[in-house]
Amino acid sequence: MPTFTATDGTRLAHRVAGHGEPLVCVPGGPTDSAYLGDLGGLSAHRRLILLDLRGTGRSAPPADPGTYRCDRLVDDIEALRLHLGLDRVDLLGHSAGTNIVTQYTARFPERVGRLALIGPSTRAVGIHVTGATRRELALLRYQEPWFPEAFTALQSLIDGSGGDPEAIAPFFWGRWDESARKHHAAGRPGNTQAVSHFGADGAFTPESTRAALAGCRSPVLLLTGQYDLNSPPVSAAEFAGLFPDAALAVQPGAGHYPWLDDPRWFVEATAAFLAD
Repeated sequence: MPTFTATDGTRLAHRVAGHGEPLVCVPGGPTDSAYLGDLGGLSAHRRLILLDLRGTGRSAPPADPGTYRCDRLVDDIEALRLHLGLDRVDLLGHSAGTNIVTQYTARFPERVGRLALIGPSTRAVGIHVTGATRRELALLRYQEPWFPEAFTALQSLIDGSGGDPEAIAPFFWGRWDESARKHHAAGRPGNTQAVSHFGADGAFTPESTRAALAGCRSPVLLLTGQYDLNSPPVSAAEFAGLFPDAALAVQPGAGHYPWLDDPRWFVEATAAFLAD
């Protein structure tokens, strides 16, 4: 697995899948990139550079835990760009990773080619996803056999009365089958310190980030699933409105991991954007 050195001396690793023009892929979590796989076969169209965030996978933990903070992870993307020798970099972020690449775009707009935000988190730009929005999406799944237990847990989490976060896992996949269960078990973040520091005070500055994105010249794709409780289509649409040149794609029948729910649909949409 290739490695490079971050500006603070931390040794970071990334996987490579496929051939062609590089696409730097930043996972959510924060966790390593293993759960991304090859993004449903996107590696047939681009050379995927799949980063293991610091302290996860093959990447070393930092000496300073404060560098797990989202805005400071931006420096790791810049170090990777320099390591790859790229003047401009095409970026793909998933879930919490979209906060990192969004802030990278705000800080280094001249270094970004195309930007794909998959299942985008909106924390970096201060868009709040309401409990009502999540309930509305959840109710689309009422015919699923797991729905009663999962919806009860979701209601409890939304109203703050408790609830088991594990019980709502089925909502995040278009099909809650054995493959989804295995993916869920394998993809959970294992570094609790990285998780706790990711959104620490100062990690997000929504007003300045939104102002910077208003001048972004890069083409942007925001792709989310029809059923994605984490990244509802209505929130992704609001996010898209912050960019001068952004397209919104809502994948039918998909949850938070659209490349698993329908690889062909996901790859066709994403590859077309990257090749345009």
